Amino acid sequence: MRSIARHATILLILAVASAAAFADQADQYVGRWALTIPGGGAGWLGVTRENGYLDASILWGGGSVLPVDSVFTTDDTLYVIRLQKVERKDASGKVVRTQMFPEAIMARVYGDAMELTQIQPHTNGIGFEQREFTGKRIPPLPARPDLSKVKFGTPIALFDGKSLDGWKLTSPGAKNGWSVENGLLINNPVQPEGRHLNYGNLRTVAEFEDFNLKVEVNVGKGQNSGVYLRGIYEIQVADTYGRPVDSHNMGGLYSRITPSMAAEKPAGQWQTMDITLVDRHLTVVLNDQKIIDNEPVLGCTGGALWSDESKPGPIYLQGDHTGIQYRSLVLTPVVK
Repeated sequence: MRSIARHATILLILAVASAAAFADQADQYVGRWALTIPGGGAGWLGVTRENGYLDASILWGGGSVLPVDSVFTTDDTLYVIRLQKVERKDASGKVVRTQMFPEAIMARVYGDAMELTQIQPHTNGIGFEQREFTGKRIPPLPARPDLSKVKFGTPIALFDGKSLDGWKLTSPGAKNGWSVENGLLINNPVQPEGRHLNYGNLRTVAEFEDFNLKVEVNVGKGQNSGVYLRGIYEIQVADTYGRPVDSHNMGGLYSRITPSMAAEKPAGQWQTMDITLVDRHLTVVLNDQKIIDNEPVLGCTGGALWSDESKPGPIYLQGDHTGIQYRSLVLTPVVK
């Protein structure tokens, strides 16, 4: 009996030690990762370990930051699982079978670098696609800045009211719906009958680091645009008057920071946004109401030009959704 008890104790100690080792290994994945996803687009992965378990959220190119379906580790690999719902229909269009297809992303860490492999099964169940891509650990956020001590330089009028000088499309091959009319910067992405045209986003030629940006914009009924800071952080511009507050509403940092209150005006009225980005902290004043107060920015948003938060980038205006009108964009850089 003593021998059995001794062996049981040894096994228990080994099990606890093994669990502790796995937990320590899991910690290397915890943090925020800037991804360059297959095809070169911007992505983001956030891994947390709280209350004894791992969790993760992911951004894949466009759209929102979303929680993954599951995440776990083995000896040296992090597994991120996302599920895709696939409906099988008969000839009449009736759904006769629903299946969930798992996409697996496997990640290994080498210091502050991450190497990832995506395994995505074909939805007919035959074969899969395998893609390799990379990530980089995002440095810790700086302390919350004291904005009263920040020094600003000379204001720059990004739009001269006469021309598109200083601006270009983010994708040269896209169709340009932007023009200047009566002192206004207007996007009019007209779609012809029967086919879809890919309209372009408009960006400044110049690139910036930290700054204050003042914008005057008119959002028509049902319209949707966005102002990207440094080409990677989207401040939502949309007709959301009357909706409950949400991170996808006017003035929010898209899918990341929800406005503290609803301050947007009804469609068709001119609105003002006063935006300050300093040390990866964001302040937004919409129509004279502070709706985001020096909040930390955890990573890029959907549609970012790249995921690297360490380099300067342009101001870019989303033009691939609907029409929009801007009449003033004035940027004042931070002097460091």
